[in-house]
Amino acid sequence: MVGELLYSDENSTRSSFSIGADNIFVKDGIFQEGGLMENIAQTAALRAGYMAHIQNQPVKLGYIGAVKDFEIFVLPKVNDVLITEINIIDQIFDVTIISGKVWREEQLIAQCEMKVFSVNE
Repeated sequence: MVGELLYSDENSTRSSFSIGADNIFVKDGIFQEGGLMENIAQTAALRAGYMAHIQNQPVKLGYIGAVKDFEIFVLPKVNDVLITEINIIDQIFDVTIISGKVWREEQLIAQCEMKVFSVNE
């Protein structure tokens, strides 16, 4: 659910994603709620993979442990391009708490806080 890594540093990562008509989260031309949540989670996974790569470490598996305050303001459509940004709120051992926001053009369309657990494969 991500297409391109746009930016990443110690605290934030930004990705882009173009919604295709064949996407499993598309129903009647509309990208559904679960797809927005998955896009945020996959941006967090993209960050974890990128950081592991630049640190020459193995990539850990990640699992969503909790989602808090998930808000959707607009559901995007097929061919819309999403820009998703995650910011690290806290990291304790193998638990990372992130805030995630999704934009379509300049419009904020979804946001949440997510707790992600990382484990060795």
